[in-house]
Amino acid sequence: MSSENMLAVHFDKPGGPENLYLKEVAKPRPGEGEVLLKVAASALNRADLIQRQGQYDPPPGASSILGLEASGHIAELGPACQGHWKIGDPAMVLLPGGGQAQYVTAPEEFLMPIPAGLTLFQAAAIPEAWLTAFQLLHLLGNVQAGDSVLIHAGSSGVGTAAIQLARMAGAIPLVTAGSQHKLQMAEKLGAAAGFNYKEEDFSEATLKFTKGAGVNLILDCIGGSFWEKNVNCLALDGHWILYGLMGGTDVSGPLFSKLIFKRGSLITTMLRSRDKKYKQRLVEAFTKQILPHFSTESPQRLLPVLDRVYPVTAIQQAHAYMESNKNVGKIVLELPQ
Repeated sequence: MSSENMLAVHFDKPGGPENLYLKEVAKPRPGEGEVLLKVAASALNRADLIQRQGQYDPPPGASSILGLEASGHIAELGPACQGHWKIGDPAMVLLPGGGQAQYVTAPEEFLMPIPAGLTLFQAAAIPEAWLTAFQLLHLLGNVQAGDSVLIHAGSSGVGTAAIQLARMAGAIPLVTAGSQHKLQMAEKLGAAAGFNYKEEDFSEATLKFTKGAGVNLILDCIGGSFWEKNVNCLALDGHWILYGLMGGTDVSGPLFSKLIFKRGSLITTMLRSRDKKYKQRLVEAFTKQILPHFSTESPQRLLPVLDRVYPVTAIQQAHAYMESNKNVGKIVLELPQ
């Protein structure tokens, strides 16, 4: 392979994991204010699965290669970089795409230093999941000490991050998940209670836990199939934040009348399609407020949860495993060096 090329995850047509393979493509060049990162690891996200299925196009101008987060070392600085980074520095980065390749470019403001004591695999599991959880709780949910927070998919990458961040904010995290093993893992991370949505009505269990008051904040990546139970266990003046549609898009029934009765706020959000300025502010706030707590010296240490690491050559197996919904925490891909 020439030095102008690299290996990247690719698919020729939308469909199942069997369509994925590694392809030799042109190595990107950093533009003005951008850096080139030599990728050591990249984590999988649901967005990768949906894009592979042909249902989620990258934002305009973004790479069509999968991968919304990565870690590695800086290989090149583009023109007009501000001097925060040097060649060889380890870094992790939030991306609109392109992470599942040997090299990726990004605005220098989207990069974050890797906290002391973390591996490159752990670092790759932070940007998309933890910035999403931080955005949901703090920027959109305005979480306060004493608030109760219901986190759906509590054992996912975003879920495991949200549990820890809610605890750090002095809030009370409650979670839903589909197995006892996942609920136990969530409780180890600090969830005050967990409900198996396959075996019980989580809204009734939530109301019981909160002594009928309901939760102040719901972090919802499920959507359609959970709407009625969400409104049922939302506290008066509560915030329900929708950031995914794993449970479908259709709503049938009196959503608005139930929501207005609770004076509830329904907020929808996506991080990938946000503009550069928003992401820059988000990365800056997270780097200042949260990143120091990942360090081994922090008394309130935060930890990314890794389920397993696959070599990128096993990309089909990694996607199939994520689709099986068995993972607790993040699935990470190791790129050849």
